[in-house]
Amino acid sequence: MAALDCCNFSTVEGNKVVHSSDGSHQSSPTFWAGRPRPKAYGVIFQDANGLLHKAELAKNAMNEVILSAGAIGSPQLLMLSGVGPMAHLVAHGIKPVVLDHPMVGQGMGDNPMNAIFIPSPTPVEVSLIQVVGITKFDSYIEGASGTSRTTTSTSLSTQSITDFFKSINPLLNATIKAGLILQKVAGPVSRGHLELRNINPNDNPSVRFNYYQEPEDLEKCVEGIATIIKVINSKAFSKFKYPEATIHGLLDIIRSVPTNLRPRHVTSVLNLKQFCIDTVMTIWHYHGGCQVGRVVDKNYKVLGIDGLRVIDGSTFLKSPGTNAQATIMMLGRYMGQKILREREVFRKRNEET
Repeated sequence: MAALDCCNFSTVEGNKVVHSSDGSHQSSPTFWAGRPRPKAYGVIFQDANGLLHKAELAKNAMNEVILSAGAIGSPQLLMLSGVGPMAHLVAHGIKPVVLDHPMVGQGMGDNPMNAIFIPSPTPVEVSLIQVVGITKFDSYIEGASGTSRTTTSTSLSTQSITDFFKSINPLLNATIKAGLILQKVAGPVSRGHLELRNINPNDNPSVRFNYYQEPEDLEKCVEGIATIIKVINSKAFSKFKYPEATIHGLLDIIRSVPTNLRPRHVTSVLNLKQFCIDTVMTIWHYHGGCQVGRVVDKNYKVLGIDGLRVIDGSTFLKSPGTNAQATIMMLGRYMGQKILREREVFRKRNEET
């Protein structure tokens, strides 16, 4: 049964307390149709055995569905539940379209990252990223050392990006001699969009972030990489790189690694703009798709729908330059406390009347 079938067969009586699905399985909100404004009344979710379950909200004006599936999952689930750009939903055969919401899936962003890998002639301390250099031009520069890759670009070129980053995880090998310095563009101007590939909630949607589409973002990357090059060429750093190593050679190592599916240009080692474009990679700072002021209001309630909020990174207009996890956890706690206070006020008012 599709997630929206409940709209056709639901009744006000017999509502149950809402449950959320296991974190590894998708759930979709369900809505009451035929109202001036549609209202979410529950979810349909799949358990670990593939069985579908319907859980409905108890009859209480303050009860609501809270969607927290992240920047990729939340806009996808809204679309699968009939909330999104009408033409796109109709094209995928999603019925009914609960609400034509053109901004669902729009404004997708990710802080683009580029890196330089530096083999070292001497052992280096095994260290994860601990210090962040925040530049005046909004590029965040970070470093990690103690990585296991000391070979040439020839062998690196045959690795998958997953294997490559396993090799530069300092936790995997404490006997190695290499380091990595990376730059990330915080708050990129370039934006993309998310679309459904099909109506299977277990399949990933199609997402385009449009990395470095805007010249402003590309210039920040160039400045960031240029700053890293200055560090590598400094006297203080000289003992951590081979004397014969050149900047062009170090850039060529990363150019040879499949960090993405973009074509590689040999000239990128001579042109930092092309290097940024060719070797861009994600550091998993996905955000957007259900942004505040466009899909949800300042209280994270979905515009045009009652009983439904989205509270996660999909609501961000901008993601922090460093790990977004703490910010998202703070948002969850803040909104949780706020919702509990609102419910308590509502309860007291009902008791007084």
